Amino acid sequence: MSVWLPTAPCTPHHCARTPGPVASRVRAVARLTAGVLAVLAGVLLAPLTAPLGPATRERATRLWCRTVLRAFGVHVRITGTPGTGRGLVAANHVSWLDIPLVAAALPGRMLAKSEVRRWPLLGPVAACGGTLFLERDRLRALPGTVRDIAEALGSGSRVVVFPEGSTWCGRAGGRFRPAAFQAALDAGAAVQPVRITYHPAGPAAFVGDDPLTASLWRVATARGLTAEIRVLPPIPAGRHTDRRSLAQAAQTAVASDSANRPSLSVHQCASSSPAAASSPRTPS
Repeated sequence: MSVWLPTAPCTPHHCARTPGPVASRVRAVARLTAGVLAVLAGVLLAPLTAPLGPATRERATRLWCRTVLRAFGVHVRITGTPGTGRGLVAANHVSWLDIPLVAAALPGRMLAKSEVRRWPLLGPVAACGGTLFLERDRLRALPGTVRDIAEALGSGSRVVVFPEGSTWCGRAGGRFRPAAFQAALDAGAAVQPVRITYHPAGPAAFVGDDPLTASLWRVATARGLTAEIRVLPPIPAGRHTDRRSLAQAAQTAVASDSANRPSLSVHQCASSSPAAASSPRTPS
């Protein structure tokens, strides 16, 4: 792991526990099966949406993502008013569930690490959906990725980024890295901050060296898991003239929306863990 990559102190042992009783094994298996089938249906049907207009494709994407989340037993709550048109969506990052959750409210081109392209099922879906891939281990590749984001924004696309650059469990958050915000400045695009919250927080957290299979099973066995995405007021283009202040403004908006943030003691305990056990999930 490159030393410049962002990390979080969150670990599965400290942060990803499932509180209280869990769903039965039969129900969990049923949810897993339904979720995989819903994802597979999207892979197979995605080519059929190509001839459709942008508005129809967005509606289809929202419906499919809600279906995937519901199949896994996740209830979805969207608050705020999702905007229309282009813009850079900047969200905090907790889980792999964030991707369909954001797309259920604000479909757009995602920025993801290049490894996602090789994931079974989700990789082909991401590629078909116009995902922009970043080679996290190659710092020299970052300027090219910023140009790609700016070009996508300039062509009228909405681009979704998780600028913390790593998953956090939701009890605390990381610093928003400024690289992607340079693309918004270059394209003259607004920034749309959004906050993602899960209740309860533990089952959804996909942190540290947590295997995807373990996370899938934890989500499937959780009772009453609710995912909320809150669309915050946009930051208009031109309000900030440098990427660091723009990133800070987006981070402040997301952090300020968390009215009752829990204690950070869990992360103080986890901070003694080796750096390799922290959460190197997504690009800055």
